Amino acid sequence: MEKLVDRFIKYIKIDTQSDPENAEFPSTEKQWNLAKILVEDLKEIGMQDVSIDENAYIMATLPSNVNHKVPIIGFIAHIDTSPDFTAENVKPQFIKNYDGKDIVLNEKENLILSPDYFDDLLMYKGQTLITTDGTTLLGADDKAGVAEIITAMDYLIKHPEIKHGEIKVGFTPDEEVGKGAHKFDVEKFNAEWAYTMDGSQVGELEYENFNAAGAKVSIEGKIVHPGYAKGKMINSMLIAANFIQALPKDETPETTEGYEGFFHLHGMNGAVEKTVLEYIIRDHDMELFQNRKKQFQETVDKMNKELGSDIIKVEINDQYYNMREKVEPVMHIVDIAEEAMKQLDIKPLIKAIRGGTDGSQLSYKGLPCPNIFAGGHNFHGQYEYVPVESMEKATDVIIKIAELTANKYA
Repeated sequence: MEKLVDRFIKYIKIDTQSDPENAEFPSTEKQWNLAKILVEDLKEIGMQDVSIDENAYIMATLPSNVNHKVPIIGFIAHIDTSPDFTAENVKPQFIKNYDGKDIVLNEKENLILSPDYFDDLLMYKGQTLITTDGTTLLGADDKAGVAEIITAMDYLIKHPEIKHGEIKVGFTPDEEVGKGAHKFDVEKFNAEWAYTMDGSQVGELEYENFNAAGAKVSIEGKIVHPGYAKGKMINSMLIAANFIQALPKDETPETTEGYEGFFHLHGMNGAVEKTVLEYIIRDHDMELFQNRKKQFQETVDKMNKELGSDIIKVEINDQYYNMREKVEPVMHIVDIAEEAMKQLDIKPLIKAIRGGTDGSQLSYKGLPCPNIFAGGHNFHGQYEYVPVESMEKATDVIIKIAELTANKYA
């Protein structure tokens, strides 16, 4: 546990925030700072064929220690953190033997991590929590996954009595901006299947995720002097407000759960002469997903007709699809992960991801890739935290999957 925590703290103190506006790989130069350290850490523990390419994708191999043929499996995590909140100068706080009460993250700013609002906290009474100081995110998404994978490989190398086949490790940039798998070389990785360590609560095991699209709505207005504006001014911000209200009010992230999809307005920039709205469109069911995109376009068309001009323009681009289609034909890979958890007395929580993961895109690139918990909660903001014991359990699951896979094919 000590090595696991030390690695995690080292990694989160390196700012790797990605940038959705930059098309380069990686989208921020600072992701290289962690990537180079990870290469050295992998070499130091004894991993083989450690490589990093021109886009900051890292791969490494743990050779098999059995004589029989075992499918090559992989474990993958991403090195970047969300662009939604700063990751500069992270100052982690340790809450030992958590008592189930409010945690003061930042007294000066009156920031409280409270179980009254975040009731998941109560699952971790008596455990050690790592939190933020209220000024940054933590980075457990997904540096917890990175630390767990490296610690598991380190343990397997130091304990050759645990039998396993060949194991591949992969670390990706830019997952948080939807590009983590874009330049991932599946052929070079050469695994039959893999697992992303990128989930949240202990026990999470996911092989379904949203179908996803991004939509950019551009509204053109006309600016004239407000004293002489009657019949001449077109205020794009007011039209934008009407567009927002035209979409279903009960189909947003804050009003939906489970398999329910949504329209999410996540960015807005406006003035009289032009307003831009940034949306994401999500649904697990492909037919419902297609209908959501159609509904979005129809809303634009209806408003343009009412306005008497094509003032509103929209671009809708698919981002990723539900990996279930690619994982169901090889459900034994989910079964192995489920059995690993059960043998470790962890209750599997098999559910759909209300988001995306590198595993979705990788599954469509030919690498079936369910998602496993890494332990963190409240990602992408200053209330993020991770129980140390959850990280340890995630590390144990990696080790157990490696062992069970070798045994299954003995």
